[in-house]
Amino acid sequence: MYWPEITSEGHYVSHESISVLNDNDTDCELNITLFFEDREPMFFKDICPAFRTKHIRIDKVTFDDGTKVPRGIPYSSKVECSLQVAVQYTRVDTTQSKNAIMTTLACQIN
Repeated sequence: MYWPEITSEGHYVSHESISVLNDNDTDCELNITLFFEDREPMFFKDICPAFRTKHIRIDKVTFDDGTKVPRGIPYSSKVECSLQVAVQYTRVDTTQSKNAIMTTLACQIN
């Protein structure tokens, strides 16, 4: 994962998001950890309601101490869920006039 420091061009803002699909009949608790090469991990929690989706824009996350995910620094994420759900990661890169989008699905192998 990587949120560029460069300002976006045009109307869209570069961002990353973690999207969760909960097709269960109970709410799903999400524990998300962001890992870095040279600093301590960052942790946050969220809920994806039953029969709903949750789209977590990483650029909008604010931690309890007021910090945000740093720009221009690569990181990885670990999403732990209380139920079996689908998790998708998407990056929208608008740092150039020709926008790019990349997405991938996560899977758990038991």
